[in-house]
Amino acid sequence: MAFCTVFYLTFLGDGVPSDLPIAVVDLDNSSTSRNFVRQLDATQLGRVVRYADYSSARAALQSGKVTSVCVIPEGFNRNIQSQRQPSVGIYVNGLYFLGGSLGWKDLLTMVNLTSGAVQREVLQMKGVPDSEIMGLLRPIDVDVHQIGNPTMNYGAYLANMMIPGMLQMVVIIVLIYSLGAELKYGTSRHLLDSVENDIHVAVLGKTILYTVLFTLIGWTVELILYKWMHFPLAGSLWQMLLACFLLVIAAESVAILIIGCVPVCRFALSIGALYSVLGLSLTGFTLPVEVMPAGLRGLTMMYPLRHYYAMYVQVGIFGSDFGQWYVYVLALLAFCFLPLPVMRRLGNAYRNLNYERN
Repeated sequence: MAFCTVFYLTFLGDGVPSDLPIAVVDLDNSSTSRNFVRQLDATQLGRVVRYADYSSARAALQSGKVTSVCVIPEGFNRNIQSQRQPSVGIYVNGLYFLGGSLGWKDLLTMVNLTSGAVQREVLQMKGVPDSEIMGLLRPIDVDVHQIGNPTMNYGAYLANMMIPGMLQMVVIIVLIYSLGAELKYGTSRHLLDSVENDIHVAVLGKTILYTVLFTLIGWTVELILYKWMHFPLAGSLWQMLLACFLLVIAAESVAILIIGCVPVCRFALSIGALYSVLGLSLTGFTLPVEVMPAGLRGLTMMYPLRHYYAMYVQVGIFGSDFGQWYVYVLALLAFCFLPLPVMRRLGNAYRNLNYERN
């Protein structure tokens, strides 16, 4: 968890990606095209890399050296002056989703600004007053309010869920191994003898220490995010600490369910790892649950991280009161009942030592 926390907070330390390499092939080399390239290079997102022809730029795009390619055609300035609507070619590598989408956004913004500047000059030459030009170029003005993350900090957007998601994964895998190791190394019967053959007491004794340990780790991460890094938090920090504690005990309940259903350590670990990885995709913080297929929307309810995220939205972004997020507290507490149906099966496996050792 220390590695994951340092990795995500340093990898996304700048907040917004910058200086993305964008290949530019200027076949016109006019004053207008050179000004376009200079303006593109001056943006925060883009860093222009010049290429003499499209073939070399395409090779750089395919090898991952650049995120996107912009081809300015020959006669670009001449066609603008004669109002013949020149076409600018933009090529994006979709394999690099973040870099490609940001490069596309930067290029499209510059093309629109250049188009607007040309139209403004034409209107000025026609004698249209400056007070009317902006109304003609942009008849509808957009007033954007980015709730919860006004600076568009990608660290605040991703780390808020990626780090708790890694915590959920670590809790599930570690607890599965802790319970499965008793079977793997043949110590389960000794454990039952020490608690008078009560599997509930045995599992409770194994999980109490992990609950305290992982809760403290989770709380430390929450303090780093919201106190040290100053990530946006509209609600109370204590509410997020409660959500973190509930996430830990819900993940532990899932781990007990998995090892109880499949009391073979290596199989249970594989299932737990697969379950945890899918949870990062089905949480809803990258792709909204509302636009997922109906079947996947139902599966998202099976992951504690989904309810933690929904609670974070209400507490961290909107600052809602208890009446808006208590349902997610109940959902996380409901996971605590998952181990009950498999405790008897796990107890039988502990007593009979029915474990494949090869």
